[in-house]
Amino acid sequence: MNQFTYRKASSQDDALKGAAQARFIGGGTTLIDLMKLDVERPAALIDVSRIPNLKIERVSGGGLLIGAEVKNSDLAHNDLVRKEYAVLSEALLAGASAQLRNKATTAGNLLQRTRCLYFRDVTKPCNKREPGSGCAAIEGHNRNLAILGVSSKCIANNPSDMNVAMMALEAKILTVGAGEGGGAAGGAREIPINDFYLLPGETPEKETVLRPGELITGVKLEAPSKGSRSLYLKLRDRASYEFALASVAVVATVRSGKIEHVRLALGGVGAKPWRALEAEKLLEGSDVSVATFEKAADAALFGAKPQSQNGFKVELARRCIIEALTRVMKA
Repeated sequence: MNQFTYRKASSQDDALKGAAQARFIGGGTTLIDLMKLDVERPAALIDVSRIPNLKIERVSGGGLLIGAEVKNSDLAHNDLVRKEYAVLSEALLAGASAQLRNKATTAGNLLQRTRCLYFRDVTKPCNKREPGSGCAAIEGHNRNLAILGVSSKCIANNPSDMNVAMMALEAKILTVGAGEGGGAAGGAREIPINDFYLLPGETPEKETVLRPGELITGVKLEAPSKGSRSLYLKLRDRASYEFALASVAVVATVRSGKIEHVRLALGGVGAKPWRALEAEKLLEGSDVSVATFEKAADAALFGAKPQSQNGFKVELARRCIIEALTRVMKA
């Protein structure tokens, strides 16, 4: 592990001082692992875990504000989340272990990095870790990797469960960056989650639109539509402590046998948490039927680019979508 400086921030403004040359650390469940593997080599760490940003509270209009440092376990078991945003609670409880959920934060989960073997092995080429070095996964072990949004530079997938649910809930990521003089003034942003993540393209090392030194302060969710239903379905190699091969988050409203509103997001198969926009267009206004769900699944996976070992994910994800839609629409 390389030498680095470390300081504890006492406030948001304090955290932003010198942040452009540092990395923020909250729960540390991803960053510390990657530092031990020599994948991440920050010169400076700013500990934001002691900034009082632990609220889960109503906002005007009936939505929900989730503080950046809220632990995954607290978010999953919150009464409001369980009642009105069940898909989010289910996604969080499907991920990791109870011990990790007790440490991991909302902001940290948003920034969770890929579990691609080659990204985590510094002896192997990886464009995400070292731009221009190549992508060993394309010709190597790629069973667990992405089939949507990939490029010739990178086929790594996003590993998060929480972020798939956040995508279906159309979350907005709240951030603040240092203004003139190092304070937070003038640097606040509200970023729709679908715009927050970047596809690999020619620059797989750039995963989000965050600027150097920009700090995530929270997540805002809109109030759920009256009568909406939601569900998270995860398929994996074993029943617990495993990353998704394919997962689906659905938020929907059904009236008189027709789908009035639906948001559909996929996990395990995308280079980022994957919003299935074409499937949503097909579903809205359609009858609730298996035939409709099958067409939506095909639309969601149109353009998939499987590799040598993960072609099975196309059919697996298709069945996952159909099953998730069947469960939530007929609930």
